[in-house]
Amino acid sequence: MNPAANSLSNAFFQVLKRDLILAFRHRGEIANPLLFFVIVVTLFPLGVGPAPSVLEIIAPGIIWVAALLSAMLSLDGMFRSDFEDGSLEQITLSHHPLSVLVLAKILAHWLITGLPLLFVAPLLGVLLYLPTEAMVTLVATLALGTPILSLVGAIGMGLTVGLKRGGVLLSLLVLPLYIPVLIFGSMAVNEAAAGLPVDGYLYILGALLMLTLALSPMATAASTRISIS
Repeated sequence: MNPAANSLSNAFFQVLKRDLILAFRHRGEIANPLLFFVIVVTLFPLGVGPAPSVLEIIAPGIIWVAALLSAMLSLDGMFRSDFEDGSLEQITLSHHPLSVLVLAKILAHWLITGLPLLFVAPLLGVLLYLPTEAMVTLVATLALGTPILSLVGAIGMGLTVGLKRGGVLLSLLVLPLYIPVLIFGSMAVNEAAAGLPVDGYLYILGALLMLTLALSPMATAASTRISIS
């Protein structure tokens, strides 16, 4: 085995392990986005009324909008604490490619904030009278879409991490880029609920995931260097 490749993979998993350990030491950071997701979804039946026919129609959009907002809520924790304690600067000075180390942090962010949504979303779908045949599609779209939210959000976070109040700017940067994921994710669930094929929507989400996975780490590494320098 190539020693350099082995060293790089070890650095990747060390960064991933470190972020996961820090997250579990501050369990509130894990619970906040998930609780926000649940609260936003459960408030809609109170606001629009409990009529099953209405909730069934708007359920995909509600769940996806809540997922998008909860992802944005958690973005600030991706690099902020590392920037404040100097860890992010040390990571950028590492001899390993910064894009690979950044990818480890993005993966940790998704495992902490995105993965739990996949388990909670079907329960909320039942609350909103989402048809059973649409549940698998809901989970599939979230599995493909939530990593995109983390990958795209990392670019904006890299650009704004050096700003004291960059939350509003971060939202303005990443929200327009989230719109395609929101559209295709919610439309796929709507089509599944109507009994129509959804392969095209899933292929588009998969293509978007591959595109962001290829480009986001490099863009995030570049934006992070700009913010630190």
